Amino acid sequence: MKYLVLVPDGAADYPIDSLGGKTPLEAAHTPHLDRLAAEGTGGLVQIIPPSRPAGSDIGNLELFGYDTRQYYTGRAPLEAASMGLTLGPEDIAFRCNTITREGDTLVDYSAGHISTPEARELIEELQAALGRPGLTFYPGVGYRHIVVWHQGPLGLKSYPPHDIMGQSIAAHLPAGERQEEVRALMAQAGPLLAQAPVNQQRAAQGKGQGNAIWLWGEGRPLLLPGMAEKYGLRGGVISAVDLVRGIGRAAGMEIIEVPGITGYLDTNYLGKAQYALEALKHLDLVYVHVEAPDEAGHNGDPQAKKKAIEDFDALVVGTLLEGLASVGPCRILVSPDHRTPIALRTHSREPVPFLLWGEGLPADQVTSYGEGEAEGGALHLEHGHEMMDLLTGKKAV
Repeated sequence: MKYLVLVPDGAADYPIDSLGGKTPLEAAHTPHLDRLAAEGTGGLVQIIPPSRPAGSDIGNLELFGYDTRQYYTGRAPLEAASMGLTLGPEDIAFRCNTITREGDTLVDYSAGHISTPEARELIEELQAALGRPGLTFYPGVGYRHIVVWHQGPLGLKSYPPHDIMGQSIAAHLPAGERQEEVRALMAQAGPLLAQAPVNQQRAAQGKGQGNAIWLWGEGRPLLLPGMAEKYGLRGGVISAVDLVRGIGRAAGMEIIEVPGITGYLDTNYLGKAQYALEALKHLDLVYVHVEAPDEAGHNGDPQAKKKAIEDFDALVVGTLLEGLASVGPCRILVSPDHRTPIALRTHSREPVPFLLWGEGLPADQVTSYGEGEAEGGALHLEHGHEMMDLLTGKKAV
């Protein structure tokens, strides 16, 4: 048996007036997802535990089959793992966004979705100016970077920058023990970034500047039982996002490199499906993650979110269904990791619709994939990690 986990990040939402009172999932043309829903079984799942924040780190860990009430130390260590960074037991990893600020306002959590080469140049300048033994800046993908701080501050109250766009920076700075050290590092970066050639060029082009950094999501290294140990499966991960790739590395899974994947609306959807089919020839399970719906949610753009879902359906789900004959018996799990409502422009913790399809799985009365239909589904799960157990047969449907 082969297994596919398909994750349209943040796709679940609330009804939107401009979409005729439907959610983006319900308004989108998704014949392939609707087919899976009609032929399979599913319902609603409470992915985010009450004790955890509604983040992609929590949602994806649960989707990989890990109970985050037990397995969680913070977001940044997972992204560090994706970048191949080895953290010592006394190292603290911080997520470091390049952001756009205007005065005290956090304007854009992504610095206008700054390109990877541009952001790399900025982070390398910060490393040269502010890095020191025991504190290192590591450039990542796009606006997403890592700071590793030996014996650094831990247990701070920090805010994901995508949650506070348009709000006061001073009111949301990291707070807690040793907060002054973190705030000072962020403050020192500002003048250096403002005069960087990359930002001067972006300003001349009318683009958002990466004129500040935002530190958040700190944590110690996370040790996970591997996918082979937990499920007896050889697994692989396809994602442009360091966080998801990091979970895969921590779980001992193969990171499948796909050209042209961006973590944004212009990602190579088709390539993800094609590489997943090829990988299933030597792997048992492939986890395919698409960030685009989440980014549209953060941008507050319902039409872009609807389009991202339609592209996911046509180019990822449709291509996979066409190619499954070449890989043999297969089961598929489809689920967002959380909701990213257009109205909120951030994540929320309500249950999300999921479906299970494939050999040996029953059908229910659901006829399409969406939040409203899922309410009538046969399965209502209290924990996200239960879905992987159902998919792989570790737990009976």
